[in-house]
Amino acid sequence: MTTRTPIDNFKRSLASATKAISGEPEMEVSFGGDVAGIVRDQVMLPSLPPKPKPAQIAKARGEADGLALRIALHDKVTHAKNQPSTGPARAVFEAMEQARIEALGGRHLAGVGDNLMASLSARAKRKGYDKPDIAKDDNSFAEALGLYAREVLTGRKLPKSCAGIMAAWRKEIEATAAVRMDALKELLDNQQDFGRSVRELIQDFDLGEDLADPEEDEDSEDETSENEDQQPDQSPDTPQEEQQGQTEVSDADAQEDENADPSDMVDAENIDGESDDSDQAPNPYAQRPQPTNLPDPYTVYTNKHDEVIKAEELCETEELDRLRGYLDGHMAGLSSVIARLANRLQRRLLAQQQRSWTFDLEEGMLDTARLTRVIIDPMSALTFKEEKETDFRDTIVTILIDNSGSMRGRPIMVAAVCADIMARTLERCGVKAEILGFTTRAWKGGRSFQDWMAAGKPTAPGRLNDLRHIIYKSADMPWRRAKRNLGLMMREGLLKENIDGEALEWAYRRLMARPEQRRIMMVISDGAPVDDATQSQNRTGMLESHLRMVIDKIENRSEVELVAIGIGHDVTRWYKRAVTIMDVEQLGGAMTEKLAELFDDGGGRGH
Repeated sequence: MTTRTPIDNFKRSLASATKAISGEPEMEVSFGGDVAGIVRDQVMLPSLPPKPKPAQIAKARGEADGLALRIALHDKVTHAKNQPSTGPARAVFEAMEQARIEALGGRHLAGVGDNLMASLSARAKRKGYDKPDIAKDDNSFAEALGLYAREVLTGRKLPKSCAGIMAAWRKEIEATAAVRMDALKELLDNQQDFGRSVRELIQDFDLGEDLADPEEDEDSEDETSENEDQQPDQSPDTPQEEQQGQTEVSDADAQEDENADPSDMVDAENIDGESDDSDQAPNPYAQRPQPTNLPDPYTVYTNKHDEVIKAEELCETEELDRLRGYLDGHMAGLSSVIARLANRLQRRLLAQQQRSWTFDLEEGMLDTARLTRVIIDPMSALTFKEEKETDFRDTIVTILIDNSGSMRGRPIMVAAVCADIMARTLERCGVKAEILGFTTRAWKGGRSFQDWMAAGKPTAPGRLNDLRHIIYKSADMPWRRAKRNLGLMMREGLLKENIDGEALEWAYRRLMARPEQRRIMMVISDGAPVDDATQSQNRTGMLESHLRMVIDKIENRSEVELVAIGIGHDVTRWYKRAVTIMDVEQLGGAMTEKLAELFDDGGGRGH
């Protein structure tokens, strides 16, 4: 039985509290990376050290409470109706909405209020809001107004780490906003009325040029509704919510990656996944363009920050051993089940290997059956034999695993164990196997996104994130040497976003460079490609269209046999040969069955 460490117990308690506050008992809460946010209906919290300090614990609680309250108290549709299109007005509106959520959530739960203040204090200190020489610009004004709103709406004094920014702006804010801010206290329970009042506050500060005319907004909404009625039904595979981006980041943390400049991250951290570029259409409520029948051109803004890296280069050996032990400890029960399935697969594969031998050779394996010749005639030479190569052995299998954030928790654990055992089984049968993973180096764009911003944000930039393609086990690496590498998938902070099309192309190129005659690729994923930075700055459907083109090329114009297993999402809409499992525990059986089907085909392609 695995013993839980104190940090494991803390994470478990924090996850339970987050679910309770959000009102979503089935929601998944995971830890990893540097950003607190909501990623595809999962709450993602930053990593914690094995022995966190009290301040780190308080910060983690505050970040979790802020996200949970946003889920419970924030309505995206209402927010979008009142939200300004771009510029300082939008930043002010976002700050005020988060202040409303936290004030409302902390009204009856003093402990939650304490946690939120601890999180705010840490964020303000990290951003330098305690400095007396803070720059007075649009960004700092929006932050200061949001902080002032927190103070008024919650009745709590701001932490000392906010002293610098408030000293710069407090008098100006109080002179204009004091009366209206008091009135906002009575509107905390009504997001619609609160939003309208905030729009009036924005006009009080002469930021009204960023507000669309409310009458025009209503007309636009009517037109949008009419257009929706006239358009054919959207494919169930591409719901509108998915098209508009799948990551929501709390204001508590528009928290940047450690290597990113906070000011460079603003555009990529829009709460509702919409573009913040002033060059975009001024109507914030208009739908994004719908895909046409023509494939979207796929471009890459820059690939200089992409990396293909071995698992052992991303982590120290000691850490890999620890992570592998963690994986084995949590999956002991599942491993035995998958091992039984793998043994069944091995028997099926070995049964197909029709062994044939060449005898009376001068070198090779000693032919013990013919030793009687030497006994009868000591002067006769020893004879050797050699096994003939079969077509069955001339095969390579690539297992490509989605390493995106939505795979966190049990899905990635099961995928790692299944891939590990499948590779071991194939090795026993003389079949080469490699295990690859794909993700991105950063959330919401990374260095590619920063390069794009520095270049003046050219339109339709193409892919805007830094790829990370991981080699867990190369085809020629023995399983015993690659075993610990699979533990890397358990590392917090590794799993980020997924750009499937380029990952499939990468795995395909590796396969085509191999000498084996038969090449099989198995993809394990839990949904469509998602990268917020790319999707927010390009035409809708670019990543999906590219994935379809790559799959079409592999399935119909190459000798690679492609099979996919979807976890919780229907991947049969992407791949000809695919299976969807709703329970992650079925993954081992699905992998075993699909591989067995391929080998039962007798080596031909056939779909």
